[in-house]
Amino acid sequence: MSDNRIPPPFIGDERAMLDNWLEWHRGTLAVKCAGLSEEQLRLRSASPSGMSLLGLVRHMAHVERAWFRGVLNGEDGPKLWGKDTNQDADFEDVDTASADEAFKTWQAEIEHAREVSAGVPLDAVGKQQRHGQDCSHRWILVHMIEEYARHNGHADLLRERIDGVTGE
Repeated sequence: MSDNRIPPPFIGDERAMLDNWLEWHRGTLAVKCAGLSEEQLRLRSASPSGMSLLGLVRHMAHVERAWFRGVLNGEDGPKLWGKDTNQDADFEDVDTASADEAFKTWQAEIEHAREVSAGVPLDAVGKQQRHGQDCSHRWILVHMIEEYARHNGHADLLRERIDGVTGE
């Protein structure tokens, strides 16, 4: 696997730490998927879970969109992957899903998130509520790090199951 991630610095201000850890985790998911065929990306984990690496990429595209476009920036738009009618479509509907489309969408959402996030102070409150609650930009960044870290653990297991590759 090629690994172009830049490790987060050991010393830095809060914003640099949050941004760098989020980038590290975004890169980690990409590394876990690198070099696999579309068929391998679709392979499901052990039953009863239907999780796959492709499902994780689709899910994280949705999560990036929901938090940065929606909550932080107040943008309205449709949910990805048919999640308007099936909450788990990002994970479940991968058998015929395009990996290329998923990765392009995920990268586009990351780029948009970076642009939106760059100009917003950490204490700023998002323009939309989530579950009836206001959210600070800081909370969103910490949540995104947590979301990626949790799913990167899943990605570790999925990748090892697919071809035996392990790593940070």
